[in-house]
Amino acid sequence: MKRTATATACAAALFAAALTGCSDSTSDTAEEAYGSTPSASPSKPATVDTKSVDKLGAILTDEKGRTLYLFLADKKNKSNCTGDCAKAWPPLLSKGDAKAGKGVAQKLLDVTKRSGGDQQVTYNGHPLYYYAGDKKPGQTNGQALDQFGAEWYVLDAKGKQVES
Repeated sequence: MKRTATATACAAALFAAALTGCSDSTSDTAEEAYGSTPSASPSKPATVDTKSVDKLGAILTDEKGRTLYLFLADKKNKSNCTGDCAKAWPPLLSKGDAKAGKGVAQKLLDVTKRSGGDQQVTYNGHPLYYYAGDKKPGQTNGQALDQFGAEWYVLDAKGKQVES
């Protein structure tokens, strides 16, 4: 009985740490999840692509198939996600203008300057982000989450939020 209570307490502590973004590792951003650093200073232009995902249809991804999200608290071409928010939701950064991949309209792609000077990719005026809770390409664990003061959604190729 004591062992079960201890296991339950440990599981609850791990769950709470996951919800608050805490971890034992040295980094808790999407870079750990994908084995690369999607939000580090980029060395080339970012490419935005589309990928068909069950129940959501064709959604925006990066060139490696990692899901991209919009944040309802953002203003047109202006990110309102910094600090802890940007750790949980790393921005899609680009060196220079972003490129359109399969199914993406180049005319809807743009970049905007973040407060630190990095260039964040936007699509139809929405700054784009990864979700640190997505552990592999194609996952949409951030869909319809309400975090950091507003909801997060994947986008379709027209740059509109996709409802779950």
